[in-house]
Amino acid sequence: MNLDFAFLNWNVVSAFVAKGLIFSVQLTLVAMLGGIALGTLLALMRLSGKKWLVMPAAFYVNTLRSIPLVMVILWFFLLIPLLIGRPMGAELSAIVTFTVFEAAYYSEIMRAGIQSVSRGQVYAGYAVGMTYRQTMQLIVLPQAFRNMLPVLLTQTIILFQDTSLVYAIGAYDLLKGFEVAGKNFNRPVETYLVAAVVYFVICFSLSMLVRRLQKKIAIIR
Repeated sequence: MNLDFAFLNWNVVSAFVAKGLIFSVQLTLVAMLGGIALGTLLALMRLSGKKWLVMPAAFYVNTLRSIPLVMVILWFFLLIPLLIGRPMGAELSAIVTFTVFEAAYYSEIMRAGIQSVSRGQVYAGYAVGMTYRQTMQLIVLPQAFRNMLPVLLTQTIILFQDTSLVYAIGAYDLLKGFEVAGKNFNRPVETYLVAAVVYFVICFSLSMLVRRLQKKIAIIR
């Protein structure tokens, strides 16, 4: 079998791949921001010490962390339209699914980050008259985010890799863009090989940046 990559010029990339890359990046960013926001809320619920908050948050996190992502993608894509009475579309369904799913993982990261902050600082906040909410907002969470930033970004890199699973519902992501190009030029092997290289370059480069950031944070500490 002879491999020929000559057809993968800029015109092909801009026509087929660029659209998928843009959606993959958008999906990653939206799911990261939404997942961190929801995950932080879940972490605070689990650390509240109140059973009526701890139990549903723990159930949410443990359930989603125990189910393969591709199954969650399919469930949301097939079941939500039945509940709301109209189709969501593959792209919107993917955004909702990834945000909800990743929140379970970001929650555990944030919970560890919050617990890494010395309890003495919490008591100090109370001593100067701060409420629980003020202490968390002004003292604990900023330090937790700084401590957990490398781990949060590492999880985001994994999230970017996982976006390739939206092929299951037909969303046009980066991998789908390569797949369509391969079918149009009858070169599926070449396009999948190049797709693997692109994913590797992006994720490896981001991992190196996270490693440098981790070293800077270690110096600050």
